[in-house]
Amino acid sequence: MVQKRYIVHIDLDSFFVSVERKFNPSLIGKPVIIGGSADRGVVASCSYEARSFGVHSAMPTRQALKLCPHAILVRGSHGRYGEASREVTQIIDETVPLYQKTSVDEFYIDLSGMERFHNPYKFATDLRHRIMRETELPISFGMASTKTVAKMATNQAKPNGQIFIEHGTEMEFMAPLPIRKIPMLGAKTCEKLYSYGIEKIGDLQKVELRFLETVFGRAGLYIWNKARGIDTSEITPHGDRKSISTEHTFDADTADMRTLETILVSMTEELAFKLRKEGKIVGCMAVKIRYNDFETHTLQEKISLTAAEHILIPGIKNLLKKAWSKNKKVRLIGVKLSQLTTGSNQINLFDDNEEQIKLYQAMDTINFKYGDKTVCRASGMEIGTRNFNPFLANA
Repeated sequence: MVQKRYIVHIDLDSFFVSVERKFNPSLIGKPVIIGGSADRGVVASCSYEARSFGVHSAMPTRQALKLCPHAILVRGSHGRYGEASREVTQIIDETVPLYQKTSVDEFYIDLSGMERFHNPYKFATDLRHRIMRETELPISFGMASTKTVAKMATNQAKPNGQIFIEHGTEMEFMAPLPIRKIPMLGAKTCEKLYSYGIEKIGDLQKVELRFLETVFGRAGLYIWNKARGIDTSEITPHGDRKSISTEHTFDADTADMRTLETILVSMTEELAFKLRKEGKIVGCMAVKIRYNDFETHTLQEKISLTAAEHILIPGIKNLLKKAWSKNKKVRLIGVKLSQLTTGSNQINLFDDNEEQIKLYQAMDTINFKYGDKTVCRASGMEIGTRNFNPFLANA
């Protein structure tokens, strides 16, 4: 007898918006757009109020504001989102035996076998309520026999709802939905199916496998299975992340070396602080440059394990000099620190004297208490974006 699978797909509703509303309740009930500048940025996330005007993620911010002129544009905070994601992850990690984190706001959980001791749907419901209670964030979930159907169920449960697709009802649940609702079914594939009059998943379920293989080749079987909710993919256990990174898109393209270095130093300092906060050290660093013609270059270098910016920053600056083509203007710049491993900030890891260690400990203590960048290096001050700080550490 084949064991029934109970797969839960969890999605934090309008995650970035929900986090911002948690810190600024005046945004509740209003159209909110999280994204870059009005002229050059794109929409990272938007509230359901903004979506009703046709706004969606990955849309140019300029276009979004034309569709919804009264929307509130928020630049967003990666630090806030990362912390909120970690809170949710910790709750899930403490509660379930097997889960997979697929993005900052999305999880798959395998509760198969739990039905012998607990009601899986009630268990998932209690987990959802706990996450909402402890994080104050809205969350939706779908439960089904496969990852594909569970994800589709979550999308139907939004906003802030839950659905259980009982075993044997998968095709019935999927039939009335548009074919574009099938996860990983691309726009070109949908257009091809539309040309044959196939618009609903129910229409696709009636098509013979031979026809799909004739039209799509090997992908035909994949499409045929997906339309029937057939998905044997397993939950890949969650593991520690292997890298940490950040990027900055300039409002105006620049070829000024001092500006590029200033931004890189600031980002490196921020990442190094996060590493120390999480008890991590890195063995590789990289610089990413995207020019105004969208040509992108990445240069990396292996280093001795560290989480100290006074070691990282000179290396990052050196990579910038090697990677940058001076006759081109830069649109985006980024820093990535990889090969993460657990490690404390011992003197041998910093390869420095005790006074340097005490300086880091003092800086981190203040930043832990009062927030990131309360104390930072003068060389990392972004031009025109921070006020004078009397606690500034001269470096």
